[in-house]
Parts: sequence; C-alpha cells; structure tokens
Amino acid sequence: MVDTAYAESRYRAAEIPHRYGPEVHLVDDPFAWTLLTRACSPDTGQPDMGRLVRMLYEGLARIVLATEFPRARVDVPTRMAVAHPEAVYRGTALSRTTKAVTVGIARAGTMPSQVVFDLMNEVLDPNLVRQDHLFMSRQTNAQGQVVGATWHDAKIGRDVSDRYVLFPDPMGATGSSMVSAASFYKSSLEGKPAKLIAMHLIVTPEYIRRVHADHPDLVIYAYRLDRGLSPPAVLRTEPGTSEEERGLNEVQYIVPGAGGVGEILNNAWV
Repeated sequence: MVDTAYAESRYRAAEIPHRYGPEVHLVDDPFAWTLLTRACSPDTGQPDMGRLVRMLYEGLARIVLATEFPRARVDVPTRMAVAHPEAVYRGTALSRTTKAVTVGIARAGTMPSQVVFDLMNEVLDPNLVRQDHLFMSRQTNAQGQVVGATWHDAKIGRDVSDRYVLFPDPMGATGSSMVSAASFYKSSLEGKPAKLIAMHLIVTPEYIRRVHADHPDLVIYAYRLDRGLSPPAVLRTEPGTSEEERGLNEVQYIVPGAGGVGEILNNAWV
C-alpha cells in the first residue's frame, strides 16, 4: 500500500515574480542571496570564494533536479523490515534511470560543474551521468565589447540522446557563450537532448533576451537578476516588464554583479 502523502510530489522552488516567461526561474531564497552577497564582496577571495560557490551550486542543483528531472515510484525496504515486513518506503523519488550531462564551461564553470556532477552521481545511476568540458572565452571588438564566443577546445561525449544537459555557469552576462554551447548540443552531437538547463548565480536582462531569442526552450535558473543600470522607474517595475532593463556596462560586465568570478575561483593573477 502506498502512503498517499508521498504518492506524488508537487515540489516547486519559490521564485520572485517576473514576466520573462515560464522557462525562466529566478529563485526566491534569502539564504542563497546571503551567500551570494558575500561571494560578490571585494573582500572575499580564496578559500572563501570556493566554499561559497560550492554551497550555492549544491543548493541550486537540488532545486533543479527536484523540479526538472523525472520522478518514479520506489519500493525500498528499511532496516526495520527485519522486525516489520511492512517497513517499506513506497513513494516518490527521482528516477535513477535518468540520463544526464553536466557541462563545465572553463573557467568559471569548471568547479560548479564538478559540484553538480557529484550530486547527480548520488541520486542517479552513475553509469548514466557524464561530465563534458568546453573551453571558450569572450570574443571582443576594439572597444572591448563582446561580439561572440571563441571556442578553444572541448572534451565531449558522443551523444545527447534523451539526456538532461545542464550548464552550471556562474555569470549569465551577454549570453554569447550559452547560445554557442546550446547550439552545439542541439545540432552537433548524436540524438536530441531531453532538455537543456542553464544554472547561474546571476543573470542580466540582456542575457535572458539574447538566449531566448536563439533558444526559447532553454530553461534558465538563477539566484539573482542584476539590472543595476536600468532607469529608476524601471527598477520599480516587475522584472521583464520593460525593454529598458539593463544590467551590462559598456564592456558587458554585470552591474552590480560580482566581478571576475572565474579569476577569483582560479587565483588567475598568481
């Protein structure tokens, strides 16, 4: 007999109201916002930065997996079954047969992808979980403005057939890298992915508009939307209301943002 309390899950993470559409999820989580505020502070370096980003992505991965991944009915005896044959949990859990890929976009996304990979191996069949690696960077013009993304190298498995493909990349700024990565996973590998999901700490309005212009089906999760360069009147509106929303400066860095997360995670100047 299945306990009806656990026969199905209606879990959905709390989100702030917005008008970007159903594929965008701006997580309402004061605990995560607190950690992210510390991660963005100019006083935060290593090892604090690494620990904060790890905790943030552990939380975001739990939300994404619990919300987006398939669920299944399980029947699992507990240790009490020795004395009570009825001591069996019969209810809902994540389906261990889900096929998944996490994509580490170097350099800021390398450590977050490893965090997501480790967590998926705990709840899914590890034989169905893969980690890919992309090495790409901003392509800029003479004025320092981003005009695209340059690929340097990649280590990728052969297929994406029916796989949930996750992109844990901390900053969603211009969307150039994500558009390039999503296009590749849709068109250059064997099979069709079940779903593409971007996982960010911070995104901008420009990022959402750009990514969804090319890939309206890409699911976006983020802890924070930064639109600090918007006019004051726009900041008083619900996110996604105005085309005047801005979060990028003249060289496409996020405001308020966090400043070089990849550099800090990797102590790039040492």
